[in-house]
Amino acid sequence: MTADLSQCSDQELAILARAHREEACRELLRRYKTGVYRLIVKQIGDADEAMDLTQESFVAGFSALDRYDGDRSFRTWIARIALNKCRDWARRRKVRAFFSRALPLESAQHVASDGPTPDSEATDKRELARVRGAIDLLPQNLREVLLLRGVDDVSQAETAVILRVSEKTVETRLYRARTKLRELLAGTSANARG
Repeated sequence: MTADLSQCSDQELAILARAHREEACRELLRRYKTGVYRLIVKQIGDADEAMDLTQESFVAGFSALDRYDGDRSFRTWIARIALNKCRDWARRRKVRAFFSRALPLESAQHVASDGPTPDSEATDKRELARVRGAIDLLPQNLREVLLLRGVDDVSQAETAVILRVSEKTVETRLYRARTKLRELLAGTSANARG
């Protein structure tokens, strides 16, 4: 039966899933789970949280299948849900960070900073963290376009659908995101040297 479902279109699978056919849900999950996970982990930078948000995205998607219209791809539709889950997660994180900063200083935990090591793997990790930190500083609308177009290699048209903006807006935001990212990275490398 799974072999038959692998030949079904997303629209056909959605219809079967609406009829509570679990194997149709499993097939949609099989097709799109990895891509959704990659999208989320690149948005939030936390692999464990990304697993949870991937599950939340699919649970939300499957419970809202009545709103899925087969005219657009399921990939685009579930990516939109995943981005909304990332936004919700970021809002909750900001609230938690605010309250944790409000705690008295004596209750704060101190974390030792990593000193420079000659190990190239550590250097690569620091560089990745530096780039990730710079991406995190971008405004949300620029960060989303940069990650979708520049990292996940989602087409301009599909990015426009996911973000509900025009393709020209995607192009403009991508240009601005890359420019701002270069500025941020130049600033952090100047700070590291100075």
